[in-house]
Amino acid sequence: MNAIHVSLEQLGWTDARVREFEPHAAEGVVPGRVSLEHNHVFRVLTESGEQLAEVAGRLKHLAETRRGLPVVGDWVALRLDPLGARSQIVHVLTRSTVFSRKAAGRETEEQLIAANLDTVFVVFGLDKPVNREAIERYLVVARASGAAPVVVLNKRDLGVDFDAARVEAEEVTGGSPVVAVSAKSGEGMPALAAWLAPGRTLTVIGPSGVGKSSLVNALVGNEVLPTGEVRAWDARGRHTSVHRQLVVRAAGGLLIDTPGMRELQLWDTNAVADAFLDVAELAAACRFRDCSHDREPGCAVKAAVDAGAIEPRRYASFIKLQAEQAETERKQMGRADLLSKRESRVRTRALRAHQKAHGKKGTR
Repeated sequence: MNAIHVSLEQLGWTDARVREFEPHAAEGVVPGRVSLEHNHVFRVLTESGEQLAEVAGRLKHLAETRRGLPVVGDWVALRLDPLGARSQIVHVLTRSTVFSRKAAGRETEEQLIAANLDTVFVVFGLDKPVNREAIERYLVVARASGAAPVVVLNKRDLGVDFDAARVEAEEVTGGSPVVAVSAKSGEGMPALAAWLAPGRTLTVIGPSGVGKSSLVNALVGNEVLPTGEVRAWDARGRHTSVHRQLVVRAAGGLLIDTPGMRELQLWDTNAVADAFLDVAELAAACRFRDCSHDREPGCAVKAAVDAGAIEPRRYASFIKLQAEQAETERKQMGRADLLSKRESRVRTRALRAHQKAHGKKGTR
């Protein structure tokens, strides 16, 4: 399990990380970066090689939410096992950025995708028309991570007018770069190298079947990830990536591949305004501070739509995402209130048990 040897600097280790790690170094642990998680077992890259590790019991106990536990891309403090068995992750270092979404299904929980990213490649395939609403949704979530998004239109080798597609996509990206490439033929791929400087980390997200794993393989230079054909009958791809995985690029930079996301729901409840800056700027002129930009009088956003300054389609996308954001926030508040009540009941039962054990009566 020690075959992979890379320097910490290649993994993105910085002077700031060195300073943060100093208090832990005295405990006899070593720094490492999580490259893979599967069934609560982690692969961690260290200077002495790749280690299998699990989360220490104390860290599990102290973690109030899933955010307190490691994910792919995290820097961690690792206690190596002297006998070569599984090491223990005893601490997760501060994250510079974190990419997450609302977990699929009815539960109101956050699902962390990856941490400590510099760039997010949002990938779509040119085998389908440009889907502006999908691009806007992915950009909302990508910007909420704190990393810089880049829209990558893959499969330009299919002979489509990729320049026209790029211009159409640029109309909704709010200034984020749009690059048309072909992972298969290599066309346009050199343009992506600008975001793969040594020590820099990017993740690749997008719907199934857009060629994310093929893109990662092309950037890395070999077949590190499995790829699958897109089904001809419905033009949908299979989930060839089943786990998030950090890959070290020999030419510099690191990539985190993610499984295709059939469902990408918002979690950060401040993310929509950041992705619709044109709408947010107009909203400052609305008559009411809490204007929902739907039916209220004196709405500057609605006025801009009526005047043709904002495209009706973009306005509709904004309203839809804003409503979803409000619903997510409502559920988060409800879940927090429910958890608070549960904790209060647990404390009350513990107090009563303590009083009973010591022969004391509770006060009314």
